[in-house]
Amino acid sequence: MVKGMYSYLKQAWKKPDMVELRKKLIEWRNQDAITRIEKPTRLDRARSLGYKAKPGFVVARVKLMRGGRKRPRVRTGRRSKRQTIRKTLMLNYKTVAEQRAGRRFKNLEVLNSYWVGQDGIYYFFEVILVDPNHPQIKSDPVLKWISSKKSKARVFRGLTSSGKKSRGLHKKGLRREF
Repeated sequence: MVKGMYSYLKQAWKKPDMVELRKKLIEWRNQDAITRIEKPTRLDRARSLGYKAKPGFVVARVKLMRGGRKRPRVRTGRRSKRQTIRKTLMLNYKTVAEQRAGRRFKNLEVLNSYWVGQDGIYYFFEVILVDPNHPQIKSDPVLKWISSKKSKARVFRGLTSSGKKSRGLHKKGLRREF
């Protein structure tokens, strides 16, 4: 069986060249928290998640701090019963990255995202965003669903893939069939 280009790209990302990746991570660390990029770093993953190299698509790299997502304890102004923090953030890092990109690019809708790297301090995700008002997106039969009013602000309603996973909708084996 003949393999295509995307299968080789996928194989290369399973064991990346750490010297090259480390150089990229050093560059990314010095950039802003949300950076618009020209083309995806992982083309195979972006294409499998719906990215197309056409007008109306935007890719943004999001940098997130690792660890410590529990809120700090409130010091003053509460009675002691209300000073404890009992809950941690129930979202995964990918969902947080998508939401931050969605807030930065208000006129775009988040399609999906994928992991591109991590170091001791940060996680890096690339988020695929689509312009729902672009004429080429509206005329595309595969993507015109994102232009409807039903898919507005879908990242904040937990309708992306990682948002559904955060809500527990990806778990298998919960339904019993007798």
